Amino acid sequence: MIVATDIIMPQLGESIAEGTVVKWLIPLGGAIEKDQSLLEVETEKVDLEVPSPATGVLNEILVKEGETVAVGTLLARIDSAPPAEVISRVGGVVVRPLDSDATGEEHHSPAVRQLAKEHGVDLAHLKGTGAGGRVSKKDVLEFVARTSAPGTATAASGEPSMGEEILPLTQMRKTIADRMVKSRQTSAHVSTFFEADFSSIASFRTGRDLTYLPFVVRAVTRALRDVPLVNATWGDQGIVIKKDIHVGIATALEEGLLVPVVRHADRKGLTQLAKEIADLAERARSKKLSPDEVQGGTFTITNHGGFGSLFSTPIIHQPQIAILGVGAVQKRAVVINEAIAIRPMAYLSLSFDHRVIDGATADQFMAKVKHYLEGGHWEQIL
Repeated sequence: MIVATDIIMPQLGESIAEGTVVKWLIPLGGAIEKDQSLLEVETEKVDLEVPSPATGVLNEILVKEGETVAVGTLLARIDSAPPAEVISRVGGVVVRPLDSDATGEEHHSPAVRQLAKEHGVDLAHLKGTGAGGRVSKKDVLEFVARTSAPGTATAASGEPSMGEEILPLTQMRKTIADRMVKSRQTSAHVSTFFEADFSSIASFRTGRDLTYLPFVVRAVTRALRDVPLVNATWGDQGIVIKKDIHVGIATALEEGLLVPVVRHADRKGLTQLAKEIADLAERARSKKLSPDEVQGGTFTITNHGGFGSLFSTPIIHQPQIAILGVGAVQKRAVVINEAIAIRPMAYLSLSFDHRVIDGATADQFMAKVKHYLEGGHWEQIL
């Protein structure tokens, strides 16, 4: 007897009521093993892969890629042999018998069928390059590109013309775009810039497996204790100063950006900070973060210097009121004690919400960050 396992939209955090199906990782009709990643789901907080609760075949997809549905919505069904025990891994699993067996007919995902319908493509004429030889959206688009007459598409229709290519918007990119625009509309953005000498850090790092980032986090947390107004949010009844210091680390992914949070960062030494930052970044890129790990940040750091950038005016991560940008550390000629010297230097930028703090407070905070970065004594907080 064949049984069906119902896959529903999981509850991905207490305050999260809905999620978006970003991508089905297994094609319709494809085989899947228990705990293998089945689909990619995105909420307003996190993008992660959902594992399959059973071994079987993905027999039915009820929610297409790009659709946003409420928690508890039926997403798909997996046909499998009845397991001895079913453990819920995606928010809810129901096992029931089926009267019919698989027909063996060719299956195409709803997204592929819809795309083929829009372009008038007969899927029977396409050779698939997807898993198991199945036709993918890429196969359909390439077929359309090969068979379309040059110059028939127009910019007015939204289709690419000669010399153009349309890169479809992912759900993550849409979410990031919405958040960035909303942040600009919400906060009164202002930026200030400082330059810091990383000589003491460079010297201390010799022989140690540490990047510059843990040192920056440590300097920032000390400065936040000195200037607590920067560790705050705007509230209807007033400015809410956060007693705990949870530092978000902007992490670049192939398709966008996530900000996992190092909790109580002010209580941790350099080694522990380095380990946690590396772990969060790795799990962010592999979509293994839990929703709680990208919530509750009180201040954010973006290390744009890792890509060679010197200056940046980052957008505030709401509902926080400030974000620090760290430029590339480069050796430059500087004047020290009336003499020219070569030092590893980096530009720091602070984008802050002028509704909450003024320029003097922002500069006071940045002066503290600079002081702690240049002050040394790192062995005491290793």
